[in-house]
Order: sequence, then C-alpha cells, then structure tokens
Amino acid sequence: MDLPDVIAHCLAKAAVEETTPFGPDVLVYKVVGKMFALTDPDSFPPRMNLKCDPERSVELRAEYDAIIPGYHMNKKHWNTVTLDDSLPSALIAELIDHSYDLVVASLPKSKRP
Repeated sequence: MDLPDVIAHCLAKAAVEETTPFGPDVLVYKVVGKMFALTDPDSFPPRMNLKCDPERSVELRAEYDAIIPGYHMNKKHWNTVTLDDSLPSALIAELIDHSYDLVVASLPKSKRP
C-alpha cells in the first residue's frame, strides 16, 4: 500500500475528516474529532502513525522492522508504520482499521458513527 492508498483507506471510514492542526506539513485523520492516524506526506519513505493496543504494539515491533514506536507520540499507544513495501497491504489496512476502531470504542456511544 502506498501513501495515497493509505489516505484513501482512512478517508473511506465513517465520520473521518482530514485536518492540519500541526501545520500544513502534517495530515491528521480524525473520527468525531479524535485522532487515529497522522502522516507527513512529504517524508520519504512515507510513514504513518497509528494508534495500537499496547500489547499488540510490542508484538508488531518485534516482528516487523517497518513498525517502530510512534514518532513524537506516546510510545505505549502509537506505532509509526513505514510504507516501504516491506509490509503486506492487508496488514497495513488492518492496522488502520484497528486504530480507527480503538478510537471509536473510546467515544461515548451517542457519538459513535
């Protein structure tokens, strides 16, 4: 999955908006105002920070060199995923879905999409 595909996958989810609260260099994807993904579209190779269950984060980091603790994020809850073609597209899509689902689950039921 390349960066345009990853962005399209994020934007296809319910109630997602693309914002730039950290300036024009960082694209942030939010569901009902809560961040679940962010990327610098000019970085090379492209990378995306995604929220992740803490136990799963450790497992993913041990298994894949392209997954590291979240850059400039809480390392317990965020991973940086490098989009360098070393990860299966299905895994990247699943990690985006997982991040989105974690954030949605944290929302009050009345605000969930």
